[in-house]
Amino acid sequence: MSERYEVRLSGAGGQGLVLAGVILAEAAALYDGKNAVQTQSYGPEARGGASKSEVIISEFSIDYPKATEIDLLLCLTQEACDKYTSDLKKKGIIIADSRMVKDLPKGDYVIYNLPIMDTAKEKVGKTFVANIVALGAIAHLVEEVSFDSVLKAVLSRVPKGTENLNKRELVG
Repeated sequence: MSERYEVRLSGAGGQGLVLAGVILAEAAALYDGKNAVQTQSYGPEARGGASKSEVIISEFSIDYPKATEIDLLLCLTQEACDKYTSDLKKKGIIIADSRMVKDLPKGDYVIYNLPIMDTAKEKVGKTFVANIVALGAIAHLVEEVSFDSVLKAVLSRVPKGTENLNKRELVG
């Protein structure tokens, strides 16, 4: 693992990306024993406008809590993809929703174009669990946080009675 692994989860306000960032940070810190910080920002619209949640994971102390060289970028909307890719590292990973993001950035990136929103809608009938589907994809694609830790963190955060639903979404 590099000194810092920076993740940016981006999409529209209301898609649960802040919660997804909190869950990812908790998975790394509480269950994998690493250091992690999480920050977020969203436009004044809160719902519908571009938003992002950032998580930094490290085996070392984290001296600066803002992401500056993104290793992994999740894009659930085209607006977020357009707005938040500028500081993605060369060879960085982009996980984009295949229905919502049609214009992917050109460059030396590893791109996974996945049906995140469609998977959530097909399995549950609602896209509100797309954040959990996205966490499952992240946990399967990177080594910086283990799938078991993400699962534990999801189950500790979701509303009582929805554990099985969220577990099914995470596993895919």
